[in-house]
Amino acid sequence: MARYEHLPIFKVAFDLAVHIEKIVKNFSRYHKYTIGTELRNQSRAIVEAIIEANSKKDDRRGCLLALREKLEQLKVLARLCHESGGFQSTKAYLYTSEQIVNIAKQNEGWLRMRNTK
Repeated sequence: MARYEHLPIFKVAFDLAVHIEKIVKNFSRYHKYTIGTELRNQSRAIVEAIIEANSKKDDRRGCLLALREKLEQLKVLARLCHESGGFQSTKAYLYTSEQIVNIAKQNEGWLRMRNTK
Protein backbone atom coordinates (compact mmCIF):
# COMPACT_ATOMS: atom_id res chain seq x y z
CA MET A 1 0.00 0.00 0.00
CA ALA A 2 1.39 3.36 -1.04
CA ARG A 3 1.97 6.01 1.59
CA TYR A 4 -0.16 9.13 1.23
CA GLU A 5 -0.01 10.98 4.57
CA HIS A 6 2.97 13.03 3.41
CA LEU A 7 1.22 14.42 0.32
CA PRO A 8 0.30 18.12 0.59
CA ILE A 9 -2.88 17.46 -1.42
CA PHE A 10 -3.92 14.77 1.07
CA LYS A 11 -3.26 17.04 4.05
CA VAL A 12 -5.40 19.85 2.62
CA ALA A 13 -8.19 17.46 1.60
CA PHE A 14 -8.21 15.80 5.02
CA ASP A 15 -8.29 19.19 6.78
CA LEU A 16 -11.17 20.24 4.53
CA ALA A 17 -13.10 17.06 5.37
CA VAL A 18 -12.60 17.73 9.09
CA HIS A 19 -13.67 21.37 8.62
CA ILE A 20 -16.84 20.28 6.80
CA GLU A 21 -17.64 17.72 9.51
CA LYS A 22 -17.39 20.47 12.13
CA ILE A 23 -19.44 23.10 10.32
CA VAL A 24 -22.21 20.72 9.27
CA LYS A 25 -22.84 20.05 12.99
CA ASN A 26 -23.99 23.68 13.25
CA PHE A 27 -26.24 23.66 10.17
CA SER A 28 -29.98 23.99 10.65
CA ARG A 29 -31.81 20.70 10.84
CA TYR A 30 -33.03 21.08 7.26
CA HIS A 31 -29.57 21.74 5.81
CA LYS A 32 -27.77 19.27 8.10
CA TYR A 33 -29.64 16.25 6.78
CA THR A 34 -29.83 17.27 3.14
CA ILE A 35 -27.01 19.30 1.68
CA GLY A 36 -24.83 18.82 4.78
CA THR A 37 -24.84 15.07 4.28
CA GLU A 38 -23.85 15.53 0.64
CA LEU A 39 -21.01 17.90 1.61
CA ARG A 40 -19.71 15.41 4.14
CA ASN A 41 -19.90 12.48 1.74
CA GLN A 42 -18.24 14.34 -1.13
CA SER A 43 -15.43 15.70 1.03
CA ARG A 44 -14.66 12.17 2.21
CA ALA A 45 -14.87 10.88 -1.38
CA ILE A 46 -12.20 13.39 -2.37
CA VAL A 47 -9.87 12.14 0.37
CA GLU A 48 -10.50 8.59 -0.80
CA ALA A 49 -9.86 9.56 -4.44
CA ILE A 50 -6.49 11.05 -3.49
CA ILE A 51 -5.51 7.86 -1.69
CA GLU A 52 -6.59 5.83 -4.71
CA ALA A 53 -4.71 8.05 -7.18
CA ASN A 54 -1.56 7.78 -5.09
CA SER A 55 -1.75 3.99 -5.02
CA LYS A 56 -2.37 3.60 -8.76
CA LYS A 57 0.63 3.36 -10.99
CA ASP A 58 -1.03 2.39 -14.28
CA ASP A 59 -4.20 4.50 -14.31
CA ARG A 60 -3.26 7.45 -12.12
CA ARG A 61 -4.33 9.89 -14.84
CA GLY A 62 -7.84 8.43 -14.86
CA CYS A 63 -8.05 8.77 -11.09
CA LEU A 64 -6.85 12.36 -11.23
CA LEU A 65 -9.39 13.24 -13.91
CA ALA A 66 -12.14 11.70 -11.76
CA LEU A 67 -10.83 13.72 -8.81
CA ARG A 68 -11.11 16.87 -10.93
CA GLU A 69 -14.82 16.12 -11.49
CA LYS A 70 -15.43 15.44 -7.79
CA LEU A 71 -13.79 18.74 -6.87
CA GLU A 72 -15.97 20.62 -9.32
CA GLN A 73 -19.07 18.95 -7.89
CA LEU A 74 -18.01 19.83 -4.34
CA LYS A 75 -17.37 23.43 -5.37
CA VAL A 76 -20.88 23.75 -6.84
CA LEU A 77 -22.43 22.04 -3.82
CA ALA A 78 -20.62 24.38 -1.41
CA ARG A 79 -21.82 27.40 -3.36
CA LEU A 80 -25.37 26.08 -3.41
CA CYS A 81 -25.17 25.53 0.34
CA HIS A 82 -23.91 29.08 0.85
CA GLU A 83 -26.56 30.62 -1.41
CA SER A 84 -29.35 28.69 0.34
CA GLY A 85 -28.22 29.75 3.81
CA GLY A 86 -26.60 26.53 4.96
CA PHE A 87 -23.31 28.04 6.07
CA GLN A 88 -23.64 30.03 9.28
CA SER A 89 -21.04 32.53 8.14
CA THR A 90 -19.47 33.75 4.95
CA LYS A 91 -16.08 33.08 6.55
CA ALA A 92 -16.85 29.35 6.78
CA TYR A 93 -17.89 29.29 3.13
CA LEU A 94 -14.83 31.25 1.99
CA TYR A 95 -12.47 28.91 3.82
CA THR A 96 -14.22 25.91 2.27
CA SER A 97 -14.09 27.29 -1.25
CA GLU A 98 -10.45 28.38 -0.89
CA GLN A 99 -9.45 24.88 0.20
CA ILE A 100 -11.36 23.30 -2.69
CA VAL A 101 -9.51 25.59 -5.11
CA ASN A 102 -6.21 24.75 -3.39
CA ILE A 103 -6.84 21.01 -3.82
CA ALA A 104 -7.88 21.55 -7.45
CA LYS A 105 -4.65 23.44 -8.19
CA GLN A 106 -2.57 20.68 -6.62
CA ASN A 107 -4.52 18.10 -8.61
CA GLU A 108 -3.82 19.99 -11.85
CA GLY A 109 -0.14 20.11 -10.95
CA TRP A 110 -0.17 16.38 -10.33
CA LEU A 111 -1.84 15.86 -13.71
CA ARG A 112 0.78 17.99 -15.47
CA MET A 113 3.56 16.10 -13.72
CA ARG A 114 2.04 12.81 -14.82
CA ASN A 115 1.83 14.07 -18.43
CA THR A 116 5.52 14.94 -18.61
CA LYS A 117 6.73 11.57 -17.37
